[in-house]
Amino acid sequence: MTLELAPREGLLMLFIVIEHFRPGKATEVYRRFRDRGRMSPQGVQYISSWVDVDFRRCFQIMEAENEGLLNEWTSNWSDVVDFEIVPVRTSEEAASAIAAEL
Repeated sequence: MTLELAPREGLLMLFIVIEHFRPGKATEVYRRFRDRGRMSPQGVQYISSWVDVDFRRCFQIMEAENEGLLNEWTSNWSDVVDFEIVPVRTSEEAASAIAAEL
């Protein structure tokens, strides 16, 4: 079964972004963020994030019009972070999308 992932009606798309800090680069990541901010383009909205206790990964929820805008943002960090971007939907949206299959 394949379900279409469409933008939420009237809303931006949601993404889980997993940042994998390159070895020994966590301090540089935080220094750059302190000095230059998130450096995301217009149309990309930070929602929230969590960092693992070893400073190896950061898990973020981001909102954007499309994944291309996230790629523009991640290019500012690609020297210190490897990114995994996963388009997601809320549980309510998932239940509605799969309801016809039940």
